[in-house]
Amino acid sequence: MASSHSSSPVPRAGRDRIFLKERDPSPPRCRSIRSLPDVCPKEPTGGGRGLCDGPSVVAEHDRWTVYSSKVNLPAALNDPRLAKRESDFFTKTWGLDFAETEVMPSFYLPNITREHFGPYLQEMAQRERIHERCKTICPNKDDVDAVSSVTTNHDKSRAELEQVPKIFMKPEFALEDPATFNTVLPWSHFNSAGGKSSRDVASSKLLQEKLSHYLDVVEVSIARQISLRSEAFFHAMSSQHELQDRLQETQQAVAVLRGRTADIDRVMCQGPLRALRTALTRNNCVKLHNKLKLMAAVHQTQPTVQLLLSTSEFVGALELISTTKEVLQQELQGIHSFRHLGSQLCELEKLIDKMMVEDFSMYARSDLSRSLKDEPQVLEKERLESLVFGLLRQRKLDFLDIYSDEMIMAAKAIVTQCVAESVLHIEEIDTEVVTKLADQMRVMTFPQWFELLKNVFESFLLFLQRIKATLNVIKNVVLEVLASNQRNRLLEEASSGASCQEASHSQSLLQGEAELAYLTHEGLFISDALNEAQQQQQQQQQQQQQQAGVQDQSSVVGSRTQQSRTEAGGSDSAFGTTETSVSREQSFMSAENMMPTDHELNRVINNIQELLHSASDISHDRCVKVLTARAKDGSLERLSSAEFVCLSQAVEGFVRDTEELCGRRSVSLRGALQSQANRFVHRFHEERKTKLSLLLDNERWKQAEVPAEFQDLVNSIADGRISLPERKIPGPEERKPTEFLLVNGQKYAVVGTVLLLIRIFLEYCQCVNDIPSIATDMLTRLSDLLKHFNSRSCQLVLGAGALQVVGLKTITTKNLALASRCLQLVVHYIPIIRAHFETKLQPKQFSVLRHFDHITKDYNDHIAEISAKLVAIMDSLFEKVLSKYEVKAPMPSACFRNVCKQMSKMHEAIYELLPEEQTQMLFLRINASFKMHLKRQLARLGVVNDGGPQHGLVVVDVAFYTENVQALKSLERLDLNMAEIWEQKR
Repeated sequence: MASSHSSSPVPRAGRDRIFLKERDPSPPRCRSIRSLPDVCPKEPTGGGRGLCDGPSVVAEHDRWTVYSSKVNLPAALNDPRLAKRESDFFTKTWGLDFAETEVMPSFYLPNITREHFGPYLQEMAQRERIHERCKTICPNKDDVDAVSSVTTNHDKSRAELEQVPKIFMKPEFALEDPATFNTVLPWSHFNSAGGKSSRDVASSKLLQEKLSHYLDVVEVSIARQISLRSEAFFHAMSSQHELQDRLQETQQAVAVLRGRTADIDRVMCQGPLRALRTALTRNNCVKLHNKLKLMAAVHQTQPTVQLLLSTSEFVGALELISTTKEVLQQELQGIHSFRHLGSQLCELEKLIDKMMVEDFSMYARSDLSRSLKDEPQVLEKERLESLVFGLLRQRKLDFLDIYSDEMIMAAKAIVTQCVAESVLHIEEIDTEVVTKLADQMRVMTFPQWFELLKNVFESFLLFLQRIKATLNVIKNVVLEVLASNQRNRLLEEASSGASCQEASHSQSLLQGEAELAYLTHEGLFISDALNEAQQQQQQQQQQQQQQAGVQDQSSVVGSRTQQSRTEAGGSDSAFGTTETSVSREQSFMSAENMMPTDHELNRVINNIQELLHSASDISHDRCVKVLTARAKDGSLERLSSAEFVCLSQAVEGFVRDTEELCGRRSVSLRGALQSQANRFVHRFHEERKTKLSLLLDNERWKQAEVPAEFQDLVNSIADGRISLPERKIPGPEERKPTEFLLVNGQKYAVVGTVLLLIRIFLEYCQCVNDIPSIATDMLTRLSDLLKHFNSRSCQLVLGAGALQVVGLKTITTKNLALASRCLQLVVHYIPIIRAHFETKLQPKQFSVLRHFDHITKDYNDHIAEISAKLVAIMDSLFEKVLSKYEVKAPMPSACFRNVCKQMSKMHEAIYELLPEEQTQMLFLRINASFKMHLKRQLARLGVVNDGGPQHGLVVVDVAFYTENVQALKSLERLDLNMAEIWEQKR
């Protein structure tokens, strides 16, 4: 395609009707490919050679010329970011700030401000305004022409460029794209059904001319842009010669500098650097020697561990394994000869874990199975502390479960051993016939079995003391580890503050080593050398610490071996104790990260306390087995009160001692005792209830003499001793029984059953004193006993049941009065019994005391019924006698004589039985009944208070009655008020 319209070829038709382009007869011109100036030079990407790949100032390299530059000259001269194209060339290398940096003002020149130009500006202001006005009115012709021509050319060029289709201007323009190709060359217009027509030839020619026109427009626009930049281009070419001169001078200066630097390097640097390299070589040799010594120490790990295990030094073996594994991971990593040592140490550590668990199990078994009377209480304390520390270090926190299992087995063996020892001293038991322990215990008598139970209690107390001492040793080790963890944490916090102060000092040392590394290792940056020196120093410190740790382990091994030999020879053990404590302290410091956390250690301490509580529960459970084995055939229910009290006191003492020892209130043994106590209380109550029933059924309700021992029993109750007094040895002069029972100065006429009833409820109170746990049950049973006495006495006396049961002919007033007085005596003691039981009950159990209130009400109602019965007896007599009363001489009448006789008999029957106040109240009620019947009879007879003869006769009889009644003892001042027998006149 030609570059202009004149050079466009004319298409001609060929032989096959194909239009061909004519060739230019002139020789073809080869248009050279010229690249436009790079108006936007490339930015440095940072991917070039580093400092280590740059030209050396010492070594001689290939000579650098202008042609070695990677940026062409037009790109350097045509920086589009510069406002002025004539900027200095060196701004390209050193940046824009090189030419535009702010220069500090001179101190010797005055500071010129706008005020200094004030007078000049005022003077020239008028002239400037006139000049500007003239420029506006008459512009410069050249400027106007230039502006108009530039504007015209620009508009023309813009219009021509707008004629070019937009598709040619797109960045993604590519003729390889079929869509783009079809858009530029629409071949669909050239394809006809019958071949090439004249219309197609014309369209092809028109398309060719249009594309040639577009090319010319673009080339003209490009030429115009180049012409606009021609001035800057020629300016750059003019300064190129000057630039070449300067580069040549620079090359000569650099050559001179290189020569001088090479001389300095040869004279002053090579010798010192050789000395520094020799020093570094020596340091490397020292490091290698230390590494070999460390390898030798690690090589001796397995024999040393085996030596430690032979003396049961598990802690030292674990510390040595841990230190060796750390050295292998940090200092000796990658050494071929030690490639299997790490896995071997892991397997050895697992083996030590199993050995420690087995050794602890053997220790617990031997400690708990040895004789309880052996001393000391803690067996091999050093061995126990070593085992516990090793288990804690390996986080085997379940070792207390092993001790618990051994403790259960030992508790079973204690019971078996105690029974076997007791059976050996009893000839009546044939162990070949009676083989089971429970059967052997049931064959024993109660004293023999009780002695066995006390031996079991004593053995378990010694057993718990030994367990507590062992657990205290374990607890002290755990507390020591916990204190060490806290102490190490405080040291770390303090060291973190001190490390900040040492950082500045160590930084200066590291800087010197970094300079040394930079000088001896070519191609390193200062930062890389600093990091390398810092890493080398840290590695050296770690290596020294770990080598010291391995050596310390070896020294500890030697000291412990020497200690074991010394102890075997019988020397003083104080040195061994000191060495063990020191080694344990070292283990605390080295195994800080492996030790359990504070939370886990506190949980272990809680488990230790729970294990002590569990030991108490286990001991109580085994004692329950002994108790239930004896009680299986009901033998404990048949114990006497004294025997059961002894059993209860022994059990309570054991429970109290274990609670003080272990700090745990175990309930299993108390529960078993409570169960047996309930059965004992049931049998105890049934025996006494049956005994009371038999006494009541045989009671003839006559006043009984009071033996001296019962009077003493009542006196002890009055003194506040609610218990059975001890039996006194009868003296040479025995006290005679008395007729009445003196209680707080009052006389009580009682029957023999009531005296025994007082002793019975004192037995209930005594049982409560001896066994406080049965207070509630015993109170209920005592309430039932008192109710039974009340109801049965009511049936026998008021219900006249004694006539059939005992064979009495009749129930006399004396029987009734005696029964009432007995009930009053029981009512007197009910508040005392209640107060005694109240001291034995818990506050939440006070509700059961209401039974005494109900019993008191029932007794008072019974007493009132007896009093009413006495009044009813006299009332029936009065009704019978006074119904035959007639007012006639002689006076006093026989009827009144009979009434007075019966009143005297009544008084004689109850006077000595009832107190004076009750007698007076009873006779007042009897007198009221007499007055009622007399008044009714007088009304029937029609006798009125009129002063007549009949009235006089009645007054005589009444006076006789009053005189006889008041003549009775304790009734002298009784106001009978006989005037009430007369009806009031209306």
